[in-house]
Amino acid sequence: MQPRRNRVKFEWDSEKDLRNQRDHGVAFLDARRAFADPNRIIFEEIDHSTTTEIRYFCLGLVDGKVMTVRFTLRNRRIRIIGAGYWRKERRIYEERNNEDS
Repeated sequence: MQPRRNRVKFEWDSEKDLRNQRDHGVAFLDARRAFADPNRIIFEEIDHSTTTEIRYFCLGLVDGKVMTVRFTLRNRRIRIIGAGYWRKERRIYEERNNEDS
């Protein structure tokens, strides 16, 4: 019997997910895929972090496009706050991943 893997757990607000789908065309269920990119980039979102909760960006390739996922960590889960495809973050992802080339 193999040991059970610790899977990353995600959560989100369902109303916020529907708004995100309407406004940005990305469902939070699909946004989880950005975290599976082995070249993903995660950094702190300084403008919206507080002393009680740090927010982050995950930039990851999904279906050939760079997706940005805003999230926080709550109760050992990744809580997705928003997701979409934005040009600024795409440049960051491409620059960071081309540094090693």
